[in-house]
Amino acid sequence: MSTTGASADPLAALGSLPGVAESVESVRKAVDRVYGHRVMRRRSTEITAEAALRGARGSAALSGADWALEEVRRRSDFGVDDEARVMGAALRLTAEAGQLLSIWRQSPLRVLARLHLVAAASDGDEVGRPRQPGEEVDEPLIELPLPGAAELAGRLEGLSRLVIAGGSAPALVTAAVVHGELLALRPFTSHNGLVARAAQRIVLIGSGLDPKSVCPAETGHAELGRAAYLAGLEGYASGTPDGMAAWIAHCGRAVELGARESTAVCEALQRGAA
Repeated sequence: MSTTGASADPLAALGSLPGVAESVESVRKAVDRVYGHRVMRRRSTEITAEAALRGARGSAALSGADWALEEVRRRSDFGVDDEARVMGAALRLTAEAGQLLSIWRQSPLRVLARLHLVAAASDGDEVGRPRQPGEEVDEPLIELPLPGAAELAGRLEGLSRLVIAGGSAPALVTAAVVHGELLALRPFTSHNGLVARAAQRIVLIGSGLDPKSVCPAETGHAELGRAAYLAGLEGYASGTPDGMAAWIAHCGRAVELGARESTAVCEALQRGAA
C-alpha cells in the first residue's frame, strides 16, 4: 500500500483517484436496486442464502475449483480431492464471515487468523498464524513476488491500524484495499485467496454497503475471469495511482455483477421459478 503516503486518512485519499468516485457511485446504485426489489422485503433470507452459495462457488473457482452451481448444491462430501477441499473451504468461509463482524472492527488480525483456521480445517502448526521465515506458500495462481516475513508483519500491522481507525473512505475502497493487500502479502501458507475474498465480504457487510450480504463480489470476480483478476491485482501491487484505481474499479465491477446476480434471483422468485 505504498501509495497511501502520509495522509491522515490514506484510504479516503484513494477515493480521489481518477474514476474511483464513479465506481463507488455505480456500485451504490447497483446495490440499491437489489435492496429495493419487492422480493427483498419478503424473502431476504432466501436471497442471502443463495448469494452465499453463489459467492462461495465464485471464490472457489478463482482458487482452481470451477464447479457448476448445481454441482455445489448436489455435493455433500468436500474432502475427497483437492478441488472438493477448496470448495468446502470456500463454503465454510462464507458461512463464517457474518459471525466475525464485531471482532473485525476491533481486531482484524484475529479475524484473519480465524478465517485461515476455518479454511484450512487442520491443526497443523502453520494454521491460523502468519507465515514465518522460510515457510513456503501454496498459492499457485498468484505469481507476484512474495514479501518476506518481516515486511509481511509490518504491512499486516499497517492494514490492521487502517481498519481499526475507520475513516471516511467509501466501503468499496476499503474492501478493495483489504482484498488486494491480503492477496499481495499472502500472509498464510495456504488458502490466501479464499481468505482475502472472505475478508472483502466482511468489509462490505460491516460497512453497511451490503448488510444482508446479497451482493456476492466473489461471483462477479469469477465472471470477470481469472486473467482480469490477476491483471487487476498486478495493478494494485504496482502501487501506482493508475494501478490502484484500476483494482478498485475492478472490485467495484465485481460487486455490481454480484448485485445483478441477486437481482436475477429476486426476479426468478417473483416469477415462482425458484
